[in-house]
Amino acid sequence: MRDQFQEIFDTLRKNKLRTTLTGLSVSWGIFILIVLLGAGNGLKNGVMQNFSSRAVNSINMWSGTTSMPHNGLKSGRQLQFTENEMDAISNQVEESRLITARYNTTQTISYDTEYGSYGLRGVMPSYLDIEKLIIPPGNGRFLNELDMKEKNKVIVLDQKIAEVLFKDEEPLGKQVKVGQVMFKVVGINTKKEQYGGSNAYIPFSTAQAIYNPQRKFWQITFTVDGLTTEAENDRFNESLRGLMGQRMNFNPEDEQALYVYNAQSEYVETIKIFGGITFFVTIIGILTLIAGIVGVSNIMLVSVKERTREIGIRKAIGATPFSILKTIILESIFITTIFGYIGMLMGIGLTELINFFMVQAANAKPVTDEPQMSVFTNPTVDIGYAIFATVILIIAGVVAGYLPARKAVRVQPIEAMRQE
Repeated sequence: MRDQFQEIFDTLRKNKLRTTLTGLSVSWGIFILIVLLGAGNGLKNGVMQNFSSRAVNSINMWSGTTSMPHNGLKSGRQLQFTENEMDAISNQVEESRLITARYNTTQTISYDTEYGSYGLRGVMPSYLDIEKLIIPPGNGRFLNELDMKEKNKVIVLDQKIAEVLFKDEEPLGKQVKVGQVMFKVVGINTKKEQYGGSNAYIPFSTAQAIYNPQRKFWQITFTVDGLTTEAENDRFNESLRGLMGQRMNFNPEDEQALYVYNAQSEYVETIKIFGGITFFVTIIGILTLIAGIVGVSNIMLVSVKERTREIGIRKAIGATPFSILKTIILESIFITTIFGYIGMLMGIGLTELINFFMVQAANAKPVTDEPQMSVFTNPTVDIGYAIFATVILIIAGVVAGYLPARKAVRVQPIEAMRQE
C-alpha cells in the first residue's frame, strides 16, 4: 500500500497541471455549494428571527367602528368585545387554543419617590406563552389562574420599569402604587420591549374590577392549530369574521368593524417563499456539483487515455487488471478527497467569517428600545450537507476513474503499447 501511495504522489507531481485542474473542479463545486446554502440559511434565519418574539400561530382581533349599515342599524357604531366573545372563540372556534383578553391603559406607577407613566395591561395567564415573555429563575412568576379567580392585586413589571423604580433594591414582594391602588410585585419580565415602550401586567379580572367597570374591551388574542396552508387561513379568517359579525351584529365584510391580524397566515406565506428559495438554491447547488463532476470525469478520462501505453507495459510485465484499476481509483479518490476537503473548509470558513463580523457589528450597535428587525442572520451551513456533497464528488471521481480505466485494462498489451 505504501508503494502504491508513493506511486500516486509521483504521478501527481509529474502532472501538476492536470492535478490542479481536477482539484479546482472539486474545490470550486463544494465551495460554491456551501456559500449558496449559507446565503439561503442566513436569509431564512434572519426573517424567521422576526417571528420569534411571539407565537407564530397567534390571531389578534381589535374591535372598531362600523362603516356599513347592518340589520337596520346605522354605520358609525363603535363596537367593543365582552367576555361573551371570549367564550364564543373558546367554545365555537375548533382551531383555538390559548386565549387572552387584553385591557390596555396608561397609569402612573410609583415606588417611594420614583415614578413614571407606563402602559398597564390587564391580561390572562396564557398571555405569557402567546407573547413569549421571559421570566428567568429568580425573577418571580407570571400571573396565574388563582390571581384571576381571586382578582388579586399583583403585578408583573418589565425589567426597565423595575430598574427605574427600584434602582438597586430587590423589587419582588414590594408594593407599588398604580394610580391610587397598591399592587404587589410578583415577577419581572426580561424580554426586550418591541413596540410602545415598557409595560406592566395585572390580572384581567382585576383590571376589569378597578379600571373598567363597564367590562368592555378592545382586543382579544388567541392561538390556533391546524392551519397549515394559505387556503385554510383564508377560510378561517372568513369564518371568524362571520362568527364575530353574528355575535356583535355587524356585516362580516365590514373591514373597519373588526381588524384581524393572522400571524399564522403571514408565517405560512413566509415558509412558502423560503421553500421556493431553498428549492432554487438546491438546484443551483446540484448544477454546481454536476459541473464539478463533469470536470473531474473529463480530466480523469484524459488521464487514463494518456496512460494507456503505460497500462499496456504494466500488463506485459505481469501486473493484474485489478492492481492497475486500484491504482487509478486510489488516485481519483485521493484527489477528490483532498481538494473536496479544502473546498469544504474554504466554504465553511467564509460563512463562519461572515457570521463573526455580523455578530460583532450587531454587538457594536447602540442598545435602543426600537424593534430590531433582521433580514440576514447566521449564514452558516450544517456540516452534514458539506460532507454529503464531498462524498458525492468522491464517488463521482471513483466512477470517473473506473469506467475509462476498466476499458483501458481490457485492451491487449501489444495494442495498448502502440497507443501514442
